[in-house]
Amino acid sequence: MLLEILQRDLLFVGGKGGVGKTSLSSALALGRARTGARVLVVSTDPAHSLGHLWRRAIGDQTAQLARFDNGGALHGVEIDPAATVDRHLAAVQQTMLRLLPESQHGSARAHLERARIAPGSHEAALLERIAELAELGRRDYDLVVFDTAPSGHTLRLLALPGQLAGWTDALLRNRDRSERYAAAMRGLTGRGDAQAESEATLRRTLELRRARFDALGTALSDPTRTGFVVAFVAEALPVAETLDVVGVLRTLRVDVAALIANRRSPTDAGPLLSARRAAEDVQLELVRGQVPDSPIIEVPLIPGELTGRDALERLADLLLAPST
Repeated sequence: MLLEILQRDLLFVGGKGGVGKTSLSSALALGRARTGARVLVVSTDPAHSLGHLWRRAIGDQTAQLARFDNGGALHGVEIDPAATVDRHLAAVQQTMLRLLPESQHGSARAHLERARIAPGSHEAALLERIAELAELGRRDYDLVVFDTAPSGHTLRLLALPGQLAGWTDALLRNRDRSERYAAAMRGLTGRGDAQAESEATLRRTLELRRARFDALGTALSDPTRTGFVVAFVAEALPVAETLDVVGVLRTLRVDVAALIANRRSPTDAGPLLSARRAAEDVQLELVRGQVPDSPIIEVPLIPGELTGRDALERLADLLLAPST
């Protein structure tokens, strides 16, 4: 069942904090890579645990995590939010300084420093990096798995592509008017080649940005290309949040490809865990009743520390077993 879901281009794994999203994301990515696919797993959560999980350093550029004799490979990226914002603002500043007279450079830099901490700057830059990696995935990988931040942050991000594409369209319309005026002035004065080149560079940057957001928005609403896997534990509060997440995803037209009930208590390990299992069963039936069209994968509570490739291989075996 999950192997079919893993045939898509993009897979987002989300849910409430602390339900095992990073472990499940890596195990799903590893399971697909074992079939001979090239897979990229991306952590978008500022509280990165991907590197800790794999017991190695993982940064903002792709790092190899596993390779298989059949050609399969798994790479990982931890998006660095601060570095993403820095790169984003550096590119904006470079363009602005080319367009503005030197007397305005100081105020432009001050404006961009304020923008660094402005509401929405982090989300916009982070989404642009996600769009870049989705584009990279389309070109170089069979699957990109996004290990996302806790639910609310992720859902806000998924709602942004259309908004930012519209905002970029407005900027381009403003550039159209400015360029027509500048062209008329150049015709009168016979000067302005450097400014024309800067304006063309800015236009190309905005058009690339719009194209990325358009492509991401299109992919998110295409269930043949993108799916969202909601991870949860079968307890009252996580289940309530899970049902809220499913509702928002439906509104955003993002396909709920599957739900994973993680860390299910055993039935044969004494009265305490048996009682927990019975309570979990009640919560799981609630999810089944509310989300009847999405499969629910149950993953048992696993003993020991779930870190390192061997542990993730075992988790992948559980996730992708034929019975699931």
